[in-house]
Amino acid sequence: MNNERIENSVVVGSRGERFDWDCSRFDELGAEHFARLAALGAELIIFGSGARIRFPVAAWLQPLMARRTGVETMDTGAACRTYNILAGEGRHVVAALLIERPQGGQ
Repeated sequence: MNNERIENSVVVGSRGERFDWDCSRFDELGAEHFARLAALGAELIIFGSGARIRFPVAAWLQPLMARRTGVETMDTGAACRTYNILAGEGRHVVAALLIERPQGGQ
């Protein structure tokens, strides 16, 4: 995002959506995080699960499946790269990026 350094989990969309995603570890995620994504009406959600790939619990994805919104899971670095490609193609895509903080604070 224009050489901006992002240090907290964030959701960004190709139509200007952007908000903090209030989680700093994978085990803090829950259904409410994915329900908020469903409300954005994107054709695809790219979930960046942190430094390694971890898949969300299937029940968390129910609101997205009900809207027929695709979800792709990958590590956060790959999610950023994929988002840039798809947004550059003019698709309505949203990246939900988990930026994990080390245990113990900083």
